[in-house]
Parts: sequence; structure tokens; C-alpha cells
Amino acid sequence: MGSFDSLEWLNRFLDETPGDIEVGGPTRQVPNACWSRVKPTPSPQPKLMLWSEEMASKLNLDRPDGIVLGGNEIIEGMDPYAQRYGGHQFGNWANQLGDGRAITLGEVKLQSEVLELQLKGSGKTPYSRFADGKAVLRSSIREFLCSEAMYHLKVPTTRALSLVTTGEEVLRDMMYDGNPALETGAIVCRVAPSFIRFGSFQIHTASNDYDTLMTLVEHTVKTHFPEHSITSDEEIVQWLTHIAKKTAVMISHWMRVGFVHGVMNTDNMSIHGLTIDYGPYGWLEDYNPGWTPNTTDSATRRYRYGQQPKIGAWNLARLCEAMVPLMEDPSQLHEALEAYSQSYGELQNQMWAGKLGLSSFIESDEELIVELNALLQEVETDMTIFFRLLCSIEQPNIESLSDAFYDPSNIPTKLWNDWLSKWWKRVNGLPNRSEMIVSNPKYVLRNWMAQLAIDAAESGDFSVCEELFNLLKNPYQEQPEFEEKWFQKRPEWARHRVGCSMLSCSS
Repeated sequence: MGSFDSLEWLNRFLDETPGDIEVGGPTRQVPNACWSRVKPTPSPQPKLMLWSEEMASKLNLDRPDGIVLGGNEIIEGMDPYAQRYGGHQFGNWANQLGDGRAITLGEVKLQSEVLELQLKGSGKTPYSRFADGKAVLRSSIREFLCSEAMYHLKVPTTRALSLVTTGEEVLRDMMYDGNPALETGAIVCRVAPSFIRFGSFQIHTASNDYDTLMTLVEHTVKTHFPEHSITSDEEIVQWLTHIAKKTAVMISHWMRVGFVHGVMNTDNMSIHGLTIDYGPYGWLEDYNPGWTPNTTDSATRRYRYGQQPKIGAWNLARLCEAMVPLMEDPSQLHEALEAYSQSYGELQNQMWAGKLGLSSFIESDEELIVELNALLQEVETDMTIFFRLLCSIEQPNIESLSDAFYDPSNIPTKLWNDWLSKWWKRVNGLPNRSEMIVSNPKYVLRNWMAQLAIDAAESGDFSVCEELFNLLKNPYQEQPEFEEKWFQKRPEWARHRVGCSMLSCSS
């Protein structure tokens, strides 16, 4: 274990792709470039408050002070930059976006991989538009806890290394309703193989800059997909198929655990099939496929839970469109989209087989699952608790699952017992319980849990953050010492509270 200056730093993205000739500077359009060099804004009083020992061990890092992770010192070998990209936001092309509040410090070469370290909330970049490039404590806690919670849920994700409070107040209008307030500033250091997004390619195609597009594709494939090549249409399609299948895996896991990303814009889609940009996310409390946590999306609910698989396909179609200038026969790109649909369908069948303890998925199981999805929506039913209790059911009787219902007196008992009898018969009274347990987590980072951690931390108490951080490292284990406190339905106080039932993109 060592310090930041003992790490081997690389800057392959800067070395191999074209960048901005200007360093730092004001918000501006940056044509024909993939990045702009920019230094983090120093924090007045950086203080390390949350630290992932697991991620640190992977990086061979000892726990530091908050100087580097608060943006106050650039270690030799680092070459900080903000990435330029575009994207479709809520279905509409938004042109240049880029890292408005994220600054990559560099890449760290480890024994078997290279990981990029990025500070989120570390100050203005050329892509900040009208914003200040800063982040606040509540959104930083949500990102830190969720990144690590998702990893332990076996959901593909970026990771978090640290959370540093900056010692300054940041002005935010949490709900975009004209009531801004000062909040505690914070910075999260997040970690991934790269933060290249679908929108990283889209921006160059949209501006007809095909030379930069090709350079970025060559760098991406050589650096992150060395088993692929792009010397022909067929090889480009094979590479995109790889990305499509990775994306299908990620979204299938989201659906398995009840996670709603909340803002599936193409600039928030990783080419590695990782969950990135934890903003207005949430977990289903009651099983409502039409729910989205994002207030910005409340009218159309484009990014609602039940539509995430379709949005994944739509976003992949936009990525494929960005590759058209590199193709002699663009019609072949449909193969990658078909691969996504086929892969996702197969993964969904596997997911349901795991959640219901089936030995394998057969065609007739589809009817059983359709019935289950309809029943779960009949009355308010907690998704996480329902499936976890189902893992240990001894008889096909809904009484064993009554704790999953918000109003047990309103349970459609006969309908449920009929379905449970069909399921019990399907598994011969012997569901694969071990498979069910690893498919159905007992603990997830519900919004009301994160809000309790935020409330305490804003008063200077990070013990709830630490408790949740440790709890969520083992989400499939019983952990009886935490059961009464954290294995419960959403409290009534959280039903309509800001931060629990609704969040904005600044959350």
C-alpha cells in the first residue's frame, strides 16, 4: 500500500485522441476535440469523510488526507482533463455536453488492469455551461453509497473511492422551483476502466468530424476492447454487438433488483456496460413499473422502471447511428441491435428463473411470470421484501408473505394463493432456494435510507453513512442485527418527501 505518488499514472486518452488547444478557461464550444485540460478548483478545507477500503486496496492506496481528493494537489504523472461528449437528453439531441462537474485525474496502471480516477464536483470546466462545476453533500453521499452498493449487488457499475467535504457552501435549487439554498459542498472520487460514453462518439458524427470519430473509435477498441478490430464493417458490428450484450446484462440486473436509473440519456450510457452517473436514481418500493424517481421526467416518464429495457435499445440505436460514417454498408448495424434484443430476452428468462427458484426456464413459465407481474400491481406491494420472503416460504400461502404488503387487510388472498399453488406445483414444492437468495437481495439502498444518512451527515454525523456502507457490502446475507432497522417497507414519512419519492437531476 502506498500514496498517490507511488502509483503508475497513464494518460492514454490524452495521448491518443485530439484535444482542446486551450487549457482551462471559460465555458465554450470545443470543436474537433475529445477533451480539454483543466485543473480541479482547490477546496477551502478538504476533509476526507468516507473511504472505500476495498477500492483502496485494489489501487494499493493507504487512507490519505483530503488534499489530493479535494482537488488541492496534482501529483506528478496526473494530467487532469474534462471529457467532451454530446448526447440525447430525454429523447432530444442536446449537442455538446461534456464533463461539466467531473475532472479525470488520470489512469492508474495496476497488475491486471488500468483504472481511471475522476473527481466529481471539483469545479468548472469548459463544459459546465451556466453551472459552477461543484457538487453538494447529499448528491455525493448518494453516489458514493450507491456505487459500492451496486457493486456488491453484482450489478455492473463504476466504483467509488472517497467522499471529501470541501469546506464551502454551494448554492442549489434542489427542485428547480425558484427556492435555492446553500448546501455543504463535497467531491466524490469515482473509478472505472474509462468514462467513455455513447455520447462521446455521437458528438463527432453530429458535427461531421469523422476524422476525430475514427481516432476515438481506434483508441477505444485498442485500449478497452483489444480482442476486437475495426478494419471492416463486420468487425465494427462485432464490437458494437459486444457493447450491446454488455448493456443488456447491466439493464437485466437493474430490473432484477428493482433499480431505476432515472436519467438514461445517451451521455449517461457507458461503452463498458457499467452503471454511471448516479443522479435521480431510486429503487422500487411498491412494485410499480411506471415509476420514475426523476421530477424532470414526471410528465412523460420516459425513463420509468418498466421502460428501461426499451430505452437501452433506443440508446444503442443512437450509438449505431454514430458509426454510420465509418461503414460501407450501414444496414449491417441492425445485427448489433438484434443481438441486444436477443440477449436481453434470454437474460430476462434467466433472471426470472433465479428469482423464482426454477431449475430452468421453459416456455410455459412466461404465463406464470405475466400473472405474477399483474398480481404485484394489484395492491401496494414491496418488491424487495416480497421476493426475499418468497425465498423461505414453506407452503403456498400468501399469509407467509403478508409483511410485503403495505395494507395487509387489502390483499387479494384468493388470487395470490392460486398463483402460489401454480408456482409451488411448477417447482415440485422444492424451489431452488440457494439460487433465489442470490437473485433476491435482502437489502438495497432505498431512497429513504439514503435520506436518513444525508440528514445525519448534514448535521456532521457520518455514522449512518458508515452503517449503510457496511450493511450494503453483504446485501444477500441475513444480517439479523440490521433486520429490524433496514429490512422494512418505506416509512409513511418518506412517501412524498423530497429526496425519497422525488429527486431532480441536481440530486
